[in-house]
Amino acid sequence: MPRIDIAAVPKHKGSGYPPPFDALCADRIRQRLGNAGGLTDFGINLMHLPPGNWSSQRHWHSHEDEFVYVLEGELTLVEDGGETVLRAGDCAAFPKNSGNGHHMINRSEAVAIYLEIGSRHPSDLTTCSDVDMKSSNADGRFVHKDGSPYPDPA
Repeated sequence: MPRIDIAAVPKHKGSGYPPPFDALCADRIRQRLGNAGGLTDFGINLMHLPPGNWSSQRHWHSHEDEFVYVLEGELTLVEDGGETVLRAGDCAAFPKNSGNGHHMINRSEAVAIYLEIGSRHPSDLTTCSDVDMKSSNADGRFVHKDGSPYPDPA
């Protein structure tokens, strides 16, 4: 099995969300370990989430299972049913098509590091729970829930 040099995997800061939905995720850093290893059926991301940042907008997936495992720090998992603190060694699973919107917020004083693992189903639709936004794996664009596009950032 080929070793992945994590230090050589590109770091992507922020999110692909349109404004203003990108602001709360602006300082998160993602390293796409699955891509670096040539994986195509599922993705593995090494995430660094600074204090005050969100992992994402609260969302759920139609066709993708999702799993997170906290390596360092503390995160607050926010779901439809409330909030749960996750610490190093804790994990959470989000079955596809549950309708249970979720995300994590770093309310601590230190950077949290976690693995984010998910399937890459081509028919997946990500629906945001609290804002007028969704995205399809087919094209990766974020649009309003009625399908109309967001304006291109200037």
